[in-house]
Amino acid sequence: SSSWFAIFFLLTICRLTDRVRCAIRCARAATHLLPASGGNIDPGFILGALSCIIWTLTLQTTVKYIIITLRADNKGEGGIFALYALIRKKRKGVFFLAIVGGAALLADGVITPSITVMSAVEGLEMKYEGVRVLPIVLIIIALIFLFQPYGTSAIGKAFGPVMFIWFLMLAVLGFIHIAEYPEILKAFNPVYGYKLLTQYPGGFLLLGAVFLCTTGAEALYSDLGHCGFKNIRFTWIYVKAALILNYLGQGAWVLSHHDQVMNTPGINPFFSVMPDWFLGPGILISTAAAIIASQALITGSFTIISEAISLNFWPRVRIFYPTEIRGQMYIPMVNWFLFLSCVFVILFFQHSSNMEAAYGLAITITMLMTTMLLSFYMVKINRPPVLIGFFLFVYLIIEGSFLVANLHKFQYGGWFTLLLTGILALIMYTWYRGREIKKKFLVFVKIAKFADTLKDIRNDESIPKFATNLVYITRADRCTDVESKILYSIINKQPKRADKYWFIHLNIVDDPKKLGYTVETLIPDILFRIEFQVGFKIQPRINLFFRQVIEDLVASQQLDLVSNYVSLRKHNIIGDFRFVVIERIQNYDFDFQPIDQFFMDIYKFIKKIGISDQKAFGLDTSNVIVEKVPLESEEILTKFKKLNKIKRIGE
Repeated sequence: SSSWFAIFFLLTICRLTDRVRCAIRCARAATHLLPASGGNIDPGFILGALSCIIWTLTLQTTVKYIIITLRADNKGEGGIFALYALIRKKRKGVFFLAIVGGAALLADGVITPSITVMSAVEGLEMKYEGVRVLPIVLIIIALIFLFQPYGTSAIGKAFGPVMFIWFLMLAVLGFIHIAEYPEILKAFNPVYGYKLLTQYPGGFLLLGAVFLCTTGAEALYSDLGHCGFKNIRFTWIYVKAALILNYLGQGAWVLSHHDQVMNTPGINPFFSVMPDWFLGPGILISTAAAIIASQALITGSFTIISEAISLNFWPRVRIFYPTEIRGQMYIPMVNWFLFLSCVFVILFFQHSSNMEAAYGLAITITMLMTTMLLSFYMVKINRPPVLIGFFLFVYLIIEGSFLVANLHKFQYGGWFTLLLTGILALIMYTWYRGREIKKKFLVFVKIAKFADTLKDIRNDESIPKFATNLVYITRADRCTDVESKILYSIINKQPKRADKYWFIHLNIVDDPKKLGYTVETLIPDILFRIEFQVGFKIQPRINLFFRQVIEDLVASQQLDLVSNYVSLRKHNIIGDFRFVVIERIQNYDFDFQPIDQFFMDIYKFIKKIGISDQKAFGLDTSNVIVEKVPLESEEILTKFKKLNKIKRIGE
């Protein structure tokens, strides 16, 4: 069953519905710019294009991702954010690489469902002349996104068998046409690829089309946690063989049917290699594969945003778990953003051939970011400098070449994915920088200095009891410290008497699935601190976690949490809990530096698309108080007094 499951996710390697045919079709369309023999298609050009595809799959997908990158797993999890989590403690400046790469991967998730479904449905034009493809594509896209709130577990069991049939179909169709033109096997010789890039005018720009065969490799790395290292490696053998056979079969068909190719504008080699009697089933299988590919990207986008939230790259948003399968989630905001973006792409570009220009440019950037992050990871695990240098040299040249070739598409549609990547990266960077700016205003104090004060407040019956258990969420990493604003809330801002005080600290750890806690007694029977160790792929449901801790403490008789109210204690009723959430806002008595103020203004706007801390942490709103405190420090107050010293009139 695990192999079936792996095949489903491995569709993200290539999204074959459009990529298997795309490079060959682009090569055919470019032949009028290249030397030809008697008006026919130049076999050397086709062999060169196929050679580039075969060796791109080998060097980029097989070597870089299957052999090297998959080893950089974070407790079994992969993806650019998981890779960043492995090195962020020692390389704090690399957050920008992760932000750019993650944003480009999300932009890829917008264009992929559109071009994949459109490519598959366009096959109907060969069987039914005059069919309107656009409405069918929009209906399929709408159904895909409308289904997301209910989860995919019900249909997920069919994904593996469908993918097995899909790849088998590719292999068989390709093999049949290779037999018609066996000379196509010369494409395995890399010399033909070299000649294409160096001897044909414009041959280098063809790399932009060739790159489409490997664009899903980054999504494959992200799916490491779903499939498993061994499953991916084993299944890739089957998948790559099917891919290459189909590529070669399409090339053989183009060369053996050159008259038909040259005299039929817009011909589609991918569907042309199918016998007439198989065209209907072939389109059906292609559409099913396109839907599964789209689902894989949508699910991957949910995972990326979830990880970005935990790494402080994205504002907290509502996340639902429609099934009991670990890791399967649904994020309404992301779902409808992707849906509206896909509809725009479909209506704006109209045909998959127009979308191809917009495709591939953003994901090239992601691959470059992964390459650089991977080099830092190699340094961390003490790989030889010579090996790291060689790795960087090879893949910066390869991916740099793909980037230059893809930049040629900018004016034809590449601007769209770059614009979307830029917007998403700006949101991530602004959120990260805004939180870093706010951290500068955190002032921590030693709890021990206020121990006697807290004891006196607890025993002072002249102060109305605020709660039996009063809970604060602290950002202090050390158990001996706490924010000065929390103590100000307890002592100065309407003194809050409680039987017990709780400080909760959430520590997002690099282990993606870790979930544990520790309890420290700071003041016996009065003040306690709970440290939650939460993996970056787990949602921090503080209320649920805290409830489990309380149940554990009561069951183990470590604490007496029965209410101190006489009537309730008589019946062993657990005391009430109230949460105080401190929200830090800008104090407009002063301004930040211009650049910081610029990002803080955007930060304030972005915050509106997210949800509050109490909702994000799953806190019961009926027992939560939000206290707003200004961002200020002694340094700022001193500076303000010097600049605005008030003198008494008459002095």
